[in-house]
Order: sequence, then C-alpha cells, then structure tokens
Amino acid sequence: MKIIAVDYGDSHTGLATCDVMEMLASPLCIIDEKDFEVCADKVAEKIKETRSELVVVGNPINMNGSYGPRSEKCTAFAELLRERVTVPVEMWDERSTTVTAHNMMNEVNKRGKKRKAVIDAVAAAVILENYLAWRRNHR
Repeated sequence: MKIIAVDYGDSHTGLATCDVMEMLASPLCIIDEKDFEVCADKVAEKIKETRSELVVVGNPINMNGSYGPRSEKCTAFAELLRERVTVPVEMWDERSTTVTAHNMMNEVNKRGKKRKAVIDAVAAAVILENYLAWRRNHR
C-alpha cells in the first residue's frame, strides 16, 4: 500500500512516502507554507499526486503522554486533510522523531542550510518508518 506521512509545522511541513511493499520510507518534499488552510490544500494535492492510499499525520504528544497545543494543531490539520481527500487519515505518535532526524543528519554530516532544507521531510520519513514497523508487527 502506498502511504504518505506528514510532519506538520507552522512554516515547513515535511512529507515522506513508502514503496507499495511498505519496506522503505523516503523523504518526499517540504511544503513551505504558513497559511493553515493553504498548507492543507497543498498536502492534499501531494496525496492525490502520489496516489497514496493512507495518510499518517505525526502527533507530537508530550513526553508525559499529555496532548498539548501542538498536538491539538496537528489533530486539526488531520481533520482538514480528511475533508480534502478520500483516503483514511490516521494520527501517529511522533515523540522524538525530530531528535532522531537530527541525529541522522549528524551521522551524514549534513549541517546548516542543507540540514534545514530537508529536516522536516526526514522527520516525516522517521514517522513513517515507525508506523510501518508497527504495521508489520500488528498484522
């Protein structure tokens, strides 16, 4: 199944996708958009363009398990996507994915502007990798 992951951000939203065998998650692109509604439109367009069959939106739950303002905003973003696409949209716990993405960038010595240009898409790929691992273990 073709799945797309979304790492929503106020200015930059990262997207990642996987192959139809659900084995490999890869960064897709960054959408640079500050307007909430326009960003949802652009993400919905990418979902359709990639013929994705499922959308996974990262949910930044607090480390103590509570749902803060960021989580509420991402949940609202997922609701907007549900209105714009015909495929299922799921929320996925993304705790520590940005930290993991930064560590991955450190390992390949990608820094500065080069890192900033890809970090959100890499974070989306980490979200998708975690989701795919969960799917493999819960079939």
